[in-house]
Amino acid sequence: MHKLTLAHPMFSFFTKSIFPIVFSAILLSLTTSCKKDKDPNPSSSSESKKQEIVNNYAEIVYASYIDSYNKAEDLQTKINAFISEPSAQKLNEAKQAWLAARVPYLQTEAYRFYDGPIDDPETGVEGLLNAWPMDESYIDYVEGNENAGIINDLSVDLTKENLTALNEGGGAAETSISVGYHAIEFLLWGQDFNNDGPGNRPYTDFVVGGTAKNQARRAQYLRTIADILVEDLDYLVKSWAPGTNNYRKSFEANIDESLRDILFGFASLSGGELAGERMQVSLESGQQEDEHSCFSDNTHNDIIYDALGLENVYYGRYTKLDGTIIDKAGIDELIVAKDVDLSSKMNTQLATTKTSVNAIHHPFDQEITDPEGKKRIQTAIESLYKQADLITEIAAKLGISFNK
Repeated sequence: MHKLTLAHPMFSFFTKSIFPIVFSAILLSLTTSCKKDKDPNPSSSSESKKQEIVNNYAEIVYASYIDSYNKAEDLQTKINAFISEPSAQKLNEAKQAWLAARVPYLQTEAYRFYDGPIDDPETGVEGLLNAWPMDESYIDYVEGNENAGIINDLSVDLTKENLTALNEGGGAAETSISVGYHAIEFLLWGQDFNNDGPGNRPYTDFVVGGTAKNQARRAQYLRTIADILVEDLDYLVKSWAPGTNNYRKSFEANIDESLRDILFGFASLSGGELAGERMQVSLESGQQEDEHSCFSDNTHNDIIYDALGLENVYYGRYTKLDGTIIDKAGIDELIVAKDVDLSSKMNTQLATTKTSVNAIHHPFDQEITDPEGKKRIQTAIESLYKQADLITEIAAKLGISFNK
């Protein structure tokens, strides 16, 4: 397969990602913007400004899904190399590829919650990509049960179709996750029993005659779900590609509805999903099983890059992995023309959120049991809730209702 480039054709708000190379690229990109095309006169906001915001949002979605696809393809390549010739080094390279793949994907999570391609009730692939928390015994052996999981059930043919159908127990059990980033994460790292590090699955679990049982099936399983991951991301890229009769075409044609969806997705991720489901729940339970990336100890980065994705949406900005920046019309230009004070509050809150999520210590599973760590997490949660409140105020100020 080849790399994709840009040239390639409630919701209950309140109840409920750093890898040196990639991070360096992002930092570098801050000084290598390809184009800065913000409106010098934000008071000119109008229907044309709304259209610019919607169009720029669609371009950012497309660019970030391309980055996600390309990094998933890198992960697929590393997994295939590991399976072909298992070694500790190649297992580690696959792990590093998984971590890198999470950076762009997590930023795309702000594009959810309005029944777009990622989570359309009939055709959405979010549950196949990033479902969690997962019962790892649904896939493979766990401590105390060496025969657990699909891998050790020789009656299951490990095809794409079967593993996709088995996700979430075929609809019967939300934690029975068979595919996606976290299933791959579990097969690369294994269960995490360490206080100061991630899981430590031996590479010999994939060597015929090595550790655990059914090593060849484990390798086949891992290869298959990596293939599924790439295919599902390809679907998202095509859904947002410009110049075709796809979801993006209708999105850009329905300005007011799409603007509402952009704001709704922001508020839903910031308040309900990230602050609520992913942080508050694990903080209150103190259970490792409730953290997002519990096998790799990557949860702190999950939070950082989700928060960055929200900022991207608000400012109409996205730093591609090649270091270039898309930076055009964003929600910020629309609201500053309506209410300067509200705009100022949102700018401050987004900066506060960035500071608070970066203050959370690694690993998250120790942070949720440490008294000072709990305070740091709670501070970040409250900031995410506040920015969800503010985006609701902004929506109202713009005459947008979240009730369809």
